Amino acid sequence: MTTRTIISPLQLGSRWGKRVYWIVLVTVLVTFTLAFVFPLYWMITGAMKTGEEIAQMPPTFFPANPSLDAFLEAWELFDIGTLLRNTGVYALGAWAFTMVIDVTAAFALSKLRPMFGGLILGAMLATLMIPPMVVLIPLYVTVVDLGLLNTPWAIWFPAAVNGFNIFLLKRFFDSIPRELLEAAEIDGAGAARVLWSVVLPVSRPILGVVSIFTVVNVFRDFVYPFLVLSDSDKMTVSVGLSQTAGQVTQNAIMGGLVIASIPTVIVFFLFQRHIMAGLTAGSIKG
Repeated sequence: MTTRTIISPLQLGSRWGKRVYWIVLVTVLVTFTLAFVFPLYWMITGAMKTGEEIAQMPPTFFPANPSLDAFLEAWELFDIGTLLRNTGVYALGAWAFTMVIDVTAAFALSKLRPMFGGLILGAMLATLMIPPMVVLIPLYVTVVDLGLLNTPWAIWFPAAVNGFNIFLLKRFFDSIPRELLEAAEIDGAGAARVLWSVVLPVSRPILGVVSIFTVVNVFRDFVYPFLVLSDSDKMTVSVGLSQTAGQVTQNAIMGGLVIASIPTVIVFFLFQRHIMAGLTAGSIKG
């Protein structure tokens, strides 16, 4: 069976075909890499410039006299240590609630098969079609009515229920052989024991993906924390940086942004393999 392509294998295998192939491949890879990496590079080099050099026109691509003073200044002026600690607490709580609520909901929809389970799942997925800004005001009003402003619960509760996470988890749980669960049930295990002892140990890839998505979403979210966390001692790092940005120099702002980006960049480089493994996992060997 042959596959029809724009360029035939014979042309691609020729001397000029190989050259054109590698030229196009390298050009595309370099272009897309620069498009994604250049803003990060510009932010880091901007923090190493002086205020005058940042405002210089045309801009310089390399700092004339690189300095790390802006990072130290940003750490003190923005109180980034407190902001990072607050954001870490919010991310940890959001992760814990997500693991409890989303995992159990996905397990129930996948293996317990409740009445109207398909309708419930469809309603959850339908929420993904609604722009976040549409539900922002109702969510804010709900938080105000419950008296949760300036508390971690204002961040934890909305993050706990995510239709996309439930969908990812359910898809993975569907791929777990029914025989494994039946063997545990024959041994007398209930639904909770099956989830804890059978399903969770084989679901580590997708649990890792959901965990990373949850933590990163808390770190990068801005509008919603800006509304519900008005106390300066309880702000997230993104909100805290924006509130103080007008009172400091541009290079200090850049330094603060670089420091705030470090946790999520570290998480990505440490767990990028787990992200791909969890998203592509759809079956279990054995």
